[in-house]
Amino acid sequence: MKMIFAACVAAASCAGVAQAQSGAPASTPVLSLEQAVVAAGGAAPAADAAGAAIEAAQAARTVAGLRPNPVAQGQIENVVGTGPYSGLNSAETTLGVAIPIELGGKRSARLAVAQAQLSRAEVQAAVVAADIRLQVTQLYVAAVAAERRLATARDQARIAADVLRAATVRVQAGRASPLEEQRAQVARLTADATVERFMRLAEASRANLARRIAMPTIGALDMAMLDRLPPVDGTAAEAPTAMLALAAADADLAIAEGGVRLARANRVPDLNIGPALRRLEATRDMAAVFSVSIPIPLFDNGRAAVARAQAERLQADAQRRMTALDLEQAITDAQADLANADTAARTTVPALAAAQEAARIARIGYREGKFGQIDLLDAERTLADTRLAAIDALADYHTARARLARLTAPVPAPMTGEIR
Repeated sequence: MKMIFAACVAAASCAGVAQAQSGAPASTPVLSLEQAVVAAGGAAPAADAAGAAIEAAQAARTVAGLRPNPVAQGQIENVVGTGPYSGLNSAETTLGVAIPIELGGKRSARLAVAQAQLSRAEVQAAVVAADIRLQVTQLYVAAVAAERRLATARDQARIAADVLRAATVRVQAGRASPLEEQRAQVARLTADATVERFMRLAEASRANLARRIAMPTIGALDMAMLDRLPPVDGTAAEAPTAMLALAAADADLAIAEGGVRLARANRVPDLNIGPALRRLEATRDMAAVFSVSIPIPLFDNGRAAVARAQAERLQADAQRRMTALDLEQAITDAQADLANADTAARTTVPALAAAQEAARIARIGYREGKFGQIDLLDAERTLADTRLAAIDALADYHTARARLARLTAPVPAPMTGEIR
């Protein structure tokens, strides 16, 4: 099971550049996204369930390849009758076996269905691994974004405290009305409350991530991962038939096709050959007995089972075509969402630079008496909103990219089991 999921998730990678940005000591290990994905893949209950399903399918394939067991038979004739047949003096004892012989290719048909079910279980394991990667990515991005928001809130709280001190000095010097100090006090209280709110959200985000990967997240996260914006590839939807999202539907169709073959094979009656040995009590002689039996398909001739299997095959085919249409639509929407998120994320850099410059000029002007307090507070509020909007845009970009990657994930190489 571990090997299967190791093939479905990438190997862990280092992210040492995040140590400087997260403020953590250099000795503190950084939990990267890939490390979190690998840890979640080995601890998720869904992964254990998928592994158990593969083991069950492998056992079912072994069972499907077994031939029917012979049946031991025994009978005593001409006993407890009248006249010479009273008692056991004229008894005829027969001991033998009945050997079923399957006809019509039943065993190979069973094996085909079992192999298709095993392939379906393997595909489901790959689907689970892809879902785990998406879930962990979303939680990881949410945790990093929450810590970035907390850092921004703390920075704004520090600035608000500086503004309050400056306003207090101005009021005491008689250069401003007490109203400025009151406004600065309200801004500082609001900033402190925002810090507390974002602190609780950051703790909750870390707790959710730790719960998913089944390990504590006391170390630093890769805070720089939000700033990495790989180029968007618009060609992801060119070959939907090779995608993991369609593999499950293809496996279901293969199972249904195998079911049709098995139903047709079951219409052919099987032979039962029964060699036996008979002992005649009256003469104490031995004789061989050979019997052949074949069921008569008078009431159940298998047509209803074939019709049912064919209907299930049509249902699986329709479901597969519907899945393909839904997948193409979902990929189109996901690509549009990613393109929009990419545009928003890349425009945050100039917007944030402009807001920072405006806030810097407002602080200098306020200290020199060129700008009023309202101008300063408005510039600081705009800077805070721009910072939070930038974090949201970056988080939305990585989340949209993860969703598109989940939709366009290819079928892993180990998931190519052939049906024979």
